[in-house]
Formats: sequence, structure tokens, C-alpha cells
Amino acid sequence: MRKKVIAGNWKMNNDLSESQNLVSGIISGLGNDTKCDVIVCPPFTSLSEVNTLIKDTPVKLGAQNMHYEDSGAFTGEISNSMLKSVGCEYVIIGHSERRTIFGENDEMINKKNKKALESGLKVIFCIGESLEQREEGITNEVVKKQIVNGLMNVTPDDLMNIIIAYEPVWAIGTGKTATPEQAQEVHSFIRGQIENIYSKESSENLQIQYGGSVKPENAATLLSQPDIDGALVGGACLKADSFLSIIASA
Repeated sequence: MRKKVIAGNWKMNNDLSESQNLVSGIISGLGNDTKCDVIVCPPFTSLSEVNTLIKDTPVKLGAQNMHYEDSGAFTGEISNSMLKSVGCEYVIIGHSERRTIFGENDEMINKKNKKALESGLKVIFCIGESLEQREEGITNEVVKKQIVNGLMNVTPDDLMNIIIAYEPVWAIGTGKTATPEQAQEVHSFIRGQIENIYSKESSENLQIQYGGSVKPENAATLLSQPDIDGALVGGACLKADSFLSIIASA
């Protein structure tokens, strides 16, 4: 059985002191016995301190983005080795905000995926359709294209270090959430695409998270779906009690 995985994407929130307070609250509420994987993804400025605080706890550290080159004249960017040096085990790649606000395309996201995997980082690979695309009835086409292009030349062994996060763009930060049935339908489609590209074994082992206004109130019903293996949480991860409630649902 696939283990549930709950990840908190803090986005551009929390200075150093706020980060310390939040992660301390998560750790104290979580204890050392959790039946799901827990990942926190603070801003770059808090990664090192959060890594110190989560030492010897079940909480894992992730970053929100990285560049596809090892180093160079890329002002404002962060490399894989920089992330690893502060204790990151995971990195989020292809979040819809990176795609829509910062213009990241499938080719760039594929480069980032491959670089992260090459360097030993695990990837939370985000995919999902816009409201316009859903209303046009092309959700599956959009998701399939993002999977095929984003995983180009990613091997079956590499796939073992990838979590796919399905995030309908229309549900991120809007308060709207896909119904459990809508989310399950797309998660099942994603699993089928992975089986087509790789194998049934690969698809059955792949963890697929749902992201998009996940809250304590809806987490249990979403996570009860057979192909939903966890959540990539946005706003609700910024308070320890709501994040812990979502973890408890898993």
C-alpha cells in the first residue's frame, strides 16, 4: 500500500522568526510517531534554520524551486547543491505559480526535474489545468502533455524519487476545491498515463498528491479516494494546528 504524504508549501510567507515558530508548533504537535510522510517547504531564507529544528524528527525538508544549472550567472536563482547543503531532501518543480506568473514551460520544468533527480533530490512534480481548460473539457489533454513533456527521459528508477502533485490551477488559493470525485478522476487518469509510459508496477508505486485549497474540513474526504495519496497544502499549512489536522486525516 502506498504511504500518504503531506507536504506544506509555505510560498512567499514567514520570515526567520515566523518560520521557527511554525515548524516548532508542527514538531511539538506531531510527535515522533506518524503514519504518513511529512514535508515542509519554507522559503529559501529559512531552509537552514528549519533543517536544524527538524533534526531527529519525522519531518522532511523541501524547497520551493531550483535552477536546472549547477552554478553560473543566474542572479537570484538557487542550485541543487545549495539546497542539499542546507539539508533539503525534496524540491517542488513546476508549481502552477511558477508556470503562470514566471513563465516556466514544460521544457524548463523537464530540465529541472532531471537536474534534481541527477543530484539526488526527490521531486514533487506539479501538474494541473486552468479553469478555462477545464471548462473547455481538455483537462486530460493538458495533464497528459505536462506528464509526457515533464518526464521526458526520466527513467523508471528516477520515477521512484518523484511524487506527482495534481493541482487544478482554478482551485489554488481561490477557496474552490475539486470535488473528491473530480480529483479522483484525474488522479486515476494520471496513474493510467504513468502505466502507459512506464509500467503497471511504476504506476501502482507512484504517490500522487492533490493540491488546491486543501483544508482540515475537506482533507479526509479527498484523502479517502483510492488514487489520492496525500496533499500539497498551501494556505492551511501556515498554521500549525490546521496543518496537523490535515496530517491527522492522512
